[in-house]
Amino acid sequence: MGLPSRGAAAAGLGPESAVVRPGPPVVVPNPIPTLPPEGAAPGSSRVPGMVLKAFFPTCCASADSGLLLGRWVPEQSSAVVLAVAHFPFVPIQVRMLLARVQQAGRVGLAVLGTWCHHRQEPEESLGHFLEGLGAIFSHEPWLQLCRGRDGWSWSCKATRRQTPPSAATVGEDQIMLILYDQRKVLLSRLHPPAVLPDRQAGDAPASAGGLAAVFDTVARSEALFRSDRFDGGPVRLSHWQSEGVEASILVELAKWASGPVCLLLASLLSLISAASACRKANVLVSVLLDVTLGLLLLSWLHRQDRIGQLADALIPVADHVAEELQHLLQWLMGAPAGLKMNRALDQVLGRFFLYHIHLWISYIHLMSPFIERILWHVGLLACLGLTVALSVLSDTLALLTFHIYCFYVYGARLYRLKTHGLSALWRLFRGKKWNVLRQRVDSCSYDLDQLFVGTLLFTVLLFLLPTTALYYLVFTLLRLLVVTVQGLIHLLVDLINSLPLYSLGLRLCRPYRLAAGVKFRVLEREPGRPLRLLMQINPLPYSRVVNTYRLPSCGCHPQHSWGSLCRRLFFGELIYPWRQRGDKQD
Repeated sequence: MGLPSRGAAAAGLGPESAVVRPGPPVVVPNPIPTLPPEGAAPGSSRVPGMVLKAFFPTCCASADSGLLLGRWVPEQSSAVVLAVAHFPFVPIQVRMLLARVQQAGRVGLAVLGTWCHHRQEPEESLGHFLEGLGAIFSHEPWLQLCRGRDGWSWSCKATRRQTPPSAATVGEDQIMLILYDQRKVLLSRLHPPAVLPDRQAGDAPASAGGLAAVFDTVARSEALFRSDRFDGGPVRLSHWQSEGVEASILVELAKWASGPVCLLLASLLSLISAASACRKANVLVSVLLDVTLGLLLLSWLHRQDRIGQLADALIPVADHVAEELQHLLQWLMGAPAGLKMNRALDQVLGRFFLYHIHLWISYIHLMSPFIERILWHVGLLACLGLTVALSVLSDTLALLTFHIYCFYVYGARLYRLKTHGLSALWRLFRGKKWNVLRQRVDSCSYDLDQLFVGTLLFTVLLFLLPTTALYYLVFTLLRLLVVTVQGLIHLLVDLINSLPLYSLGLRLCRPYRLAAGVKFRVLEREPGRPLRLLMQINPLPYSRVVNTYRLPSCGCHPQHSWGSLCRRLFFGELIYPWRQRGDKQD
């Protein structure tokens, strides 16, 4: 049945209840309207046109003839086509469908025009019929898109029926047809601000505001894509799901594996893929990877009695370290590198540190029967994750090198005491003193006895400083070596906890899911035919993926710059480079 006439509508068969089917054969015009010349008279019968941008999904390029459903963006002069409604259909059902989608997705959808594919329909069968649909679904402007039988020739026309009274004909607008992959645009996330690469030959620039409107329109129209399954709904549509729904990348990777463990991982990964935000998925993937690596480490430790081997090797290693420290102290108590040290102070410091090493060796041998059991229970913590095992390893290293930490603290305190004393006595020679209440240096007059005592103390401290500084330097280097190893462990823990693995995997396997912008490639630019462009998504760079989706870390972080660290070491201040955020230094 063709389009109902005015008489049929008057008899009760209106457009709201009529089933619309293709009508009698009429030739469809295929010109591209041009703008009137600049010197055209104001009372001309031709209404001046404008350039409109029509975003058309590539998945609908082979769809049957029907209606163009989408959204009109007036501020961008753009029409975003979302689906094609095929013949036959009831107009009131189309309006009900658009109203339901608008209520669910809060995006205003309308019938933008008609779509004609001459491969399914004869070219001379849709003329007045397609033009008459504009009276049922009134929209300004009314689009008419046609694709030729060869698949390469396209016809685009936009007409406006609401014209000034002086105009005798309907105005036509020029159309810039932009093809886009609806599936990629729907699944991608446009990261503002859109960073577009340098344009190449054949590419066209893009507007950030227009891109945001296009991406937002497609993303909020999921209710339209779920409204039917192409055969069961009252209105048969063509959109991106004609090519199938894309599964999660994690699920697809799991399908490549086999076995019960992989099936369990696939079920867990399907739960991860259901997360709406990439940050939640990154947290779940990070925890899953952490626990998996911890279980592998636990399996390796309990295989072939490796914990017993580690316990047996720990005592000889501790004895070797203590023996090397004893050799180092004996070298310092002599003439290290030919330096002339203060003999008395050198012997006192050397024997003091040797006694501490003796106490440490006795403590290690006292704990040797329980080391294997302790390591066994500590190894069980690996089931909580690799980061837990690494944190326990860092604490164990701190306990095993506790004597080195004590040597460093003793040397730093003694060195700092002498540097503070020398600085205070140096102010005495210059007639200055430190005002504790006002926290500043003030002028002060000293008598002769005070200057004499100050000179003696300054001389003693100055000649004792090289011996103290040498012990402080040696033990500081040992302390920095231990801190460096602990810092590497903390960096590894922080990397595991904060690295956005899910987003990086998404960027590697599905780069269009994280979009930094788009670029346009010219498909056809010939006189007499509409300009056709292909919109392609530029993926987000890996560095920006890491910076954008990096998880917040709760670990320890360096509190000092290199300059501040060197200054604190020079003045003998204690350093704790890997403290918790917000902690204060002593």
